[in-house]
Order: sequence, then C-alpha cells, then structure tokens
Amino acid sequence: MTDGPTYGFDTLQIHAGARPDPATGARQTPIYQTTAYVFRDAEHAAALFNLQEVGYIYSRLTNPTIAVLQERVATLEGGVGAVACSSGHAAQIMALFPLMQPGMNVVVSTRLYGGTVTQFSQTIKRFGWEAKFVDFDDMDAVKAAIDDNTRALFCESVANPGGYITDLRAAADVADGAGIPLIVDNTSATPYLCRPIEHGATLVVHSLTKYLTGNGTVTGGIVVDSGKFDWSASDKFPSLSEPEPAYHGLRFAETFGPLAFTFHGIAIGLRDLGMTLNPQAAHYTLMGIETLSLRMERHVENAEKIAAWLEGHDAIDYVTYAGLPSSPYYARKSEICPKGAGALFTIALKGGYESCVKFVDSLEVFSHVANLGDTRSLVIHSASTTHRQLTPEQQEAAGAAPNVVRLSIGIEDAEDLMHDLDQALKAAS
Repeated sequence: MTDGPTYGFDTLQIHAGARPDPATGARQTPIYQTTAYVFRDAEHAAALFNLQEVGYIYSRLTNPTIAVLQERVATLEGGVGAVACSSGHAAQIMALFPLMQPGMNVVVSTRLYGGTVTQFSQTIKRFGWEAKFVDFDDMDAVKAAIDDNTRALFCESVANPGGYITDLRAAADVADGAGIPLIVDNTSATPYLCRPIEHGATLVVHSLTKYLTGNGTVTGGIVVDSGKFDWSASDKFPSLSEPEPAYHGLRFAETFGPLAFTFHGIAIGLRDLGMTLNPQAAHYTLMGIETLSLRMERHVENAEKIAAWLEGHDAIDYVTYAGLPSSPYYARKSEICPKGAGALFTIALKGGYESCVKFVDSLEVFSHVANLGDTRSLVIHSASTTHRQLTPEQQEAAGAAPNVVRLSIGIEDAEDLMHDLDQALKAAS
C-alpha cells in the first residue's frame, strides 16, 4: 500500500503487501509456483547476488507470493521486515541463527510449548548452544540467569498450553539492560490481540500453522524484525556487525541498517539452512489472515463464555484462562492483550490422569489433534502427547500436569461447545 493515511488493522490484514498482478491484473495474490527467475542480463544477476539490488533469484530465498506474506505479517506486527520459513520450529532456529555461536546461551521461559522445550533443551545443544530455563514471572531470576555468553531472551506472549500472559515490558527492560534482544513467540495471541514490538520486543516469531492461517491446512513459520535493535552496539553479534566473508566483507548492520536482521535471514539463513516456505502454503496463509480479526473476536468471545462456565463446573478443579477475573494474569491482560486473552487455556480435572483420557475420548464436537488455533475447537491431553517427552517437573512448570487438558476454543456456536464439554465431563467422572 502507498504512503498516506494510517490504515486500521482490518484494512491492513487484507491489503498490506498486496498489489494487483502487473502482468494480468489479478486481484488475489497469485501462487508463483516457480523455482527460478530470469535475469535481465549478466549485470542484473551479479547485482542481485551481491545484495546490491533487491529482487528474485531462486525460490529458496525469495518468491513473490511469500514476499507479500512477509510484508503483511511485518506490517500487522509493526515490524520493518520478516522472513517466512517452513514451520514455527524453523522460525525459532532462524531467529537464533544470526545471534548465536558455539558456547553461547539463550535465557528462555519455563512456560513454553512442549516441542519448543525439547528443541531448546536438547536439539540446540548440537549447535553448541545452551538454553537456561527460568520462570519469567520472576524477573530477578531472569536477570540473574544472564551472563556474558547470553545472546537473547525468549518467551511466549500468551503461553501454550496454559494461556499465561508474560509481562513483555518487564522482559524487554531486562533484555535492554543486558544489551541483548527479546524474542517473543506471538503464535497464541496473534498481532490482533498483542503486538510485542510495542512492548519492547526485538523479534517476533509465529507458527503460521495456527491462528494466522486458521484453517488447519498448512505448516509455516515467520520471524518479524522490529528494526529497532542496534546490532553494532557491542561485539556480541558478529554475524550482523562484522564483515561477512560470503559477501566480500559486507557488514549487514552497516549496509542494511534497520533491515540488517531481515536481509541476513534471507541471504544467509534461507540460503544455507534451506527452511523455505512453499508458495502455496503462503497463499493459504494470506487468505486466512484476511479474516484474522473477525475470527479472533469470535475465538475470544467463545473462550470467555466457556471458561467462565467451566470454572463453576463440579468436575473441574481449576481453569487457567487469563480472561477470568480469578486469574493472576487478569490485570496483565488489559496491558498486554487489551482485546482479549486469546482462546487457548487448560482445565484441570478432579479425576486426574484417567479422567482426562476418558474426557478427551468422549468429546464429539472437539477434535483430538496436535494443533491449536483452528476455526474448529480442539483438545489434547498435553502430558501424554505434546509434553510427553518432558520430565514431571518440566510438565508442571509448563502448565501441562497429568490432570490437565488443553482446550483451543474455536468459532462454533458456544452453546454446542458447552454441551459437548458437559457430556464428556460427565462421562469422565
């Protein structure tokens, strides 16, 4: 969209990054299903490969359909650029890749998706990286965990599975004090409910698979760059501040300024790691984003109604939804997520593990799947699935104890969902 008036979220989610196709006039963004692009001449090709000109070389790096998606998500998050990739897990590695070296560490929240806990506690060790897990409700502990080798803080805005809300401003202040970036996974909230960059985040990651696409059809991830971090302020980030041998000594921070991280993510990250999003997946995600605000409003409306009803149910021990006045995160919601606390939360059943299993098996409208953020309502028993690989202590810390079930509330009729939950709870008890 051209410079001019400041457009609202509902307008941007439809138009940002998109223009009628110059060749055909097609109004919907086409799927550019191509591997490579013809250069105008040898000089043009050399300029592209030298990063002297922006354009399309090869679809592992850049693709017109994916470029629209990157611009749209960056705009909605308030960032300067974005790098789309093959999954949310890929986005997390892509976010860390320019920052880390062997021997470096990242301080991360204990309240993370189980797959992220495994990726950070086990897989990144193979890169020579380390993750220090800390309760982000205790900022003194977060600050104490930072040492000379720490290169980032990482947390979720609305934590999966419990729906806990992180004090992003406090986390950003700690990161700023240490001269390191704050990386926020905003998957559960989406930019409609929370914009972490406005609270001081440097980078924002998403699993596009979830609410942004919203229809359970594709996997994808994205890293959004705020453009606000000075990568040359210290010697901690040589990949961005020092000469890059692969580009004849080019310094990304010096050459690209606020877009240094974004260009590095494409020119180095996608080039060498190859975690590329395919253009058809980008197309599906763009169509999903067009209705993001409408869906999130309904998700939140249903979640608030159902969580309040569940809190008073005889079979329920507690509900973790931050949109409930009884939640310790309720006051934080108005600051971090003023439009609502999302639609992801957990319930603890009084009957324990066995009741959870029977409850999940008795549901009819809810789908038992390893996903969240779909238009459909979804359920999973995290302790036996997504968080199964964690220790009991890690499960407790992540909000996925054996007596806990995660609900992702969809956009169906709330009365139908409550009826389904009620009959399953009766069957479980």
